[in-house]
Amino acid sequence: MSTRHISVIAAAVAAALAAAALVSPAGATPAAPPGPVDRAKAIVAQMTLDEKISQLHGIRDDEKDIYRHVPAIPRLGIPAFLPTNGPAGVSTGGSRRPENQPFATALPAPVALAASFDVTMAERYGSLAGKETLHVGRNFMQGPTVNIHRTPYGGRNFESYGEDPYLAGKIAAANIQGTQKHGVPANVKHYVANNQEIDRFHVNELIDERTLREIYLPPYEAAVKEGKVASAMCSYPRINGVFACENPAVLDVAKKDWKWDGFYTPDYGAVHSTVASANAGLDLELPTGKYFGSALKQAVLDGDVSMATIDDKLVRRFAKMIEYGLFDREPTKTPIPAQKHGTESRYLAQQGMVLLKNSDSVLPLDAKQLKSIALIGPYAGAAVTGGTGSSKVRPLYTVTPQDGLQKRAGADVTVSYTDGKDTAAAAEAAKAADVAIVMVGEISGEGESHERTTMALGGNQDALVEAVSAANRKTIVVLKSGGPVLMPWLEDVPAVLQAWYPGEEDGNAVAGVLFGDVNPSGKLPMTFPKRAADLPTNTPEQYPGVKGPDGHYTAEYSEGVFVGYRHYDQNRIEPLFPFGHGLAYTTYTYKNLNITSGDAGQVVVESDITNTGRRSGSETVQLYVGAPAATPVPIPPQQLKGIQKVRVAPGQTRHVSFRLTQRSFSYWDVTSHRWKVAGGRYPILLGSSSRDIRLRDSIAIPAH
Repeated sequence: MSTRHISVIAAAVAAALAAAALVSPAGATPAAPPGPVDRAKAIVAQMTLDEKISQLHGIRDDEKDIYRHVPAIPRLGIPAFLPTNGPAGVSTGGSRRPENQPFATALPAPVALAASFDVTMAERYGSLAGKETLHVGRNFMQGPTVNIHRTPYGGRNFESYGEDPYLAGKIAAANIQGTQKHGVPANVKHYVANNQEIDRFHVNELIDERTLREIYLPPYEAAVKEGKVASAMCSYPRINGVFACENPAVLDVAKKDWKWDGFYTPDYGAVHSTVASANAGLDLELPTGKYFGSALKQAVLDGDVSMATIDDKLVRRFAKMIEYGLFDREPTKTPIPAQKHGTESRYLAQQGMVLLKNSDSVLPLDAKQLKSIALIGPYAGAAVTGGTGSSKVRPLYTVTPQDGLQKRAGADVTVSYTDGKDTAAAAEAAKAADVAIVMVGEISGEGESHERTTMALGGNQDALVEAVSAANRKTIVVLKSGGPVLMPWLEDVPAVLQAWYPGEEDGNAVAGVLFGDVNPSGKLPMTFPKRAADLPTNTPEQYPGVKGPDGHYTAEYSEGVFVGYRHYDQNRIEPLFPFGHGLAYTTYTYKNLNITSGDAGQVVVESDITNTGRRSGSETVQLYVGAPAATPVPIPPQQLKGIQKVRVAPGQTRHVSFRLTQRSFSYWDVTSHRWKVAGGRYPILLGSSSRDIRLRDSIAIPAH
């Protein structure tokens, strides 16, 4: 009898049993169908040990080009588990051959999503990724990435959400909700503190308990508690001497402290043991079964890993797969609506672009006032669709900067292109044009498995900007990078737009902002420093760490909780551009700050925001909580605890309201291992950035 016939018979028997279970005496209420956990337990109870082991690791078959998926077990109705990489859209699926990678929508880099400061945009971003996961025939999305930007040199910073744990958590939770509403379990990563690519497989990160709890764990906590994430990917590094995927001190936080019912998968190559990883809480080995194959079976037979531990791993994953419908549908491949999804990608890219500078209102451009535009630079030729590594999407199509600008400017405006390799030729092109747009950036130094070595722009890019700006006073710089860059030419140019990696719609997205079709509303999710010496991690011991006798690095997180703007504020260092900075083509005023005590110990903060300019726009109101005068531990001068993005028409006033909880005023106490409130008067600050505070007051909060 064929496997197909067996599966059909098994399904029929299962259906009959289910129907029988629902039969009730006349007049009685029908019994409720079993929930995901009970259903998963019933399946696991029928599995042999070999079947159980086969479901605890992925496989690789080079002949069939199958990689890192968990095969189905038809007799039990267990479907194949089919991951695809994220987090910037659908990337590599189950293939090792580049030519077999599916085409998908190349979304703007996740750091651009963070710059939107908008949970609605995050939900839309995750939704599109979830839909396209199904379109390409997969059923599990490996994203989002929520590692904190500890250093601007981090190779994968473009994949994640900046330097602030509150912002990262809010964006992650909404992104996850968007993905999972389509029946696609999400996989928040890389748990935890995957903050550098140097020696990424073995680096030992020495992080104190308070810093872990206040800076590096909160984005995952939000993913679990608010996003209801199905799974998490444990990371490569050693955390305080123990690899993350076999580290109970790390894995127990989510499963025990947060009461999370999801499952852990590893980053590929992050598993280093069988017994230790299994007993610590790792639930599935990917991409293959080096440790969770025959070695795990033997560990069970030897009594080193209990059957209850094995069953728990399977129940956790199966229950989530059942919850999101994977057991009740067959994966199918369907065409992606390229233009519809491309339009969405363009909109998301525009919402994250940050107007850093706009002297004399040189922007937005007016096509009616232009005859010629000189488009110049190494990032002006092709669309910048994303960073390098596993997140790289194979785009359905791309829009070049020249095509996007020419389409928007119209036939009466000439848009010329010069790559900028010859600065003299670029200056001549700029001199002959009404406006010069220089597109510079950094992508070659950013990506998985390698770091940036400097914040300076590579090659001749700084000299190029200086030469072009000297030739044309209306020079606009468009930056395409995954993080901060140094700008020695800043005083010489009137306008700078941070566009990140805009995705497949690069040309249209940038043109729409430059010409004012979209009023920029993005805010920086990280600090742009003036110089490398100002960084929080400015010693070799901190970053990249010191190489030991074993050839691997040990990085000391001695800056503690003073990461990002917390460091700059604490040490009164003036940044080039502060966290939360972002201009618009209009202006806003803040008035009528009101702070009251609400129910259940909550604090309600309210204010009015008025658009005092001539264009409609969206303003992100940022709420920071300051530190009381006396504290038992050093607390940053201010910490982001609320964001609201409001659309405001010219002359219109919008009311905003925030609710702060006890957690908003808490620090992690390492003696009692819990959150505590120091007590005292806490400053409440509302502003347009961390250094542009418009309203302030304070409220007394009792110690707790």
